[in-house]
Amino acid sequence: MANDWPLLSLVTFLPLVGAVFIMLTRGEDAVVARNARYVALWTSLITFVVSLLIWVNFDPTTADFQMVEKHAWIPESNISYHMGVDGISVFFVLLSTFLTPICILASWESVQTRVREYMIAFLVLETLMVGMFCALDILVFYFFFEGVLIPMFLIIGIWGGPRRVYAAFKFFLYTLAGSVLMLIAVLTMYFQTGTTDIPELMQAGFPAQLQTWLWLAFFASFAVKVPMWPVHTWLPDAHVEAPTAGSVILAGVLLKMGGYGFLRFSIPMFPDASEYFAPLVYTLSIVAIIYTSLVALAQEDMKKLIAYSSMAHMGFVTIGAFTLTTQGVEGSIFQMLSHGIVSAALFLIVGVVYDRIHSREITAYGGLVTRMPRYALVFMIFMLASVGLPGTSGFVGEFLVLMGAFKVSTWLATLAATGVILGAVYMLYLYRRVIFGTLDKESLKAILDLSPREIAVFAPLVILVFWMGIYPASFLDLMSASVDNLISNYKVALNASAVDVATR
Repeated sequence: MANDWPLLSLVTFLPLVGAVFIMLTRGEDAVVARNARYVALWTSLITFVVSLLIWVNFDPTTADFQMVEKHAWIPESNISYHMGVDGISVFFVLLSTFLTPICILASWESVQTRVREYMIAFLVLETLMVGMFCALDILVFYFFFEGVLIPMFLIIGIWGGPRRVYAAFKFFLYTLAGSVLMLIAVLTMYFQTGTTDIPELMQAGFPAQLQTWLWLAFFASFAVKVPMWPVHTWLPDAHVEAPTAGSVILAGVLLKMGGYGFLRFSIPMFPDASEYFAPLVYTLSIVAIIYTSLVALAQEDMKKLIAYSSMAHMGFVTIGAFTLTTQGVEGSIFQMLSHGIVSAALFLIVGVVYDRIHSREITAYGGLVTRMPRYALVFMIFMLASVGLPGTSGFVGEFLVLMGAFKVSTWLATLAATGVILGAVYMLYLYRRVIFGTLDKESLKAILDLSPREIAVFAPLVILVFWMGIYPASFLDLMSASVDNLISNYKVALNASAVDVATR
């Protein structure tokens, strides 16, 4: 489906226009900082409004890529600038454009140093995130995929906590190491097929033995991004040291890069290897769900607890994706979207009290409901959504994943379901210690409730949590055709391989 109006390129590169505008502003530091904030906010809001046109113009009845743009980039090598969205990627584009203005608004008062550079970093990051989810050429995808590391590295390393440099380098080296193997795999695929076009590579039919090595190379990159156990250790450090908005975008969008990669590359391009390695993915995911949930229970730092809970929730994502059932894959995508909203909101929740008394320790709080009733209500909504309360977004994703897992194995579904129970334990434990009890700490007796700006930050997130929980069909309908196409192509490829083996 071609479109004369380059909507995807407009949404992708519009934030860069704002970044350049901020870069060119001159004057006193206070004036430059104020102008940078307003330009970044308005640029990101306009980008979000324009991105809604993608949803409006999206045809849910077809699995084809839509709003496609294709221009020769390196013609002699058959490499092109190729953009498009389908039911799997469209919501990740919207998630990226939705969370960016929220991050900028959340940073309005907490970031006071090098404000111009901070806003530029976020706008550049938005361009790279949107471009990654729209790319239909694997080299263009790789460019955006790796480019995301640079602004995120700077956001953690410059505006982060006391150990920010250590956390930033750990984040960078972990994610880069896996991606080097992915680059080797991309080059191998190019020399094998003579193209970097993603729709063509989906139809390439790589030999089974080559699929194994290519799958492992891609897995090395995507598993770190999710992150899966045992390559998860960079995430708690990155979250703890990142500024609040950095944690929001890291949990909300960057962790989805791995899950999206599995659905866009590993499963459709390497179906034989995906079937072979599915038990490995299930095992690592179950370990992640149970282990990180237990580790979360032991945390005294609120950000670390939420970081470990993110890994447990992403374990559901990887299980759902590799069940290759309609419920499992749809649940996997829905869980990524829900986690993007809920986990982002929980980091904002921590940021609210951190801005007031500059502590993330759970023991520093208690009895906040007395002074902060609005805060307690908002916290409760997102805590219950994280637990998976029916009527919230968290329930739908986990329920669908467990349905898909049950079709594969009763044991798989049973072990995954323990994550729901453990999730309720550590989130209720956190909520009880922070919100309830007696308000006996002097530092809390003058603490202020949510400001109008903070209410404006949380309001769209609250609306989305209930919208996704009460009316999930508005999201599932858009992805169903693409999910069905992914599963049917996967089964056709497996049958063709089985016939090929039988006739040898």
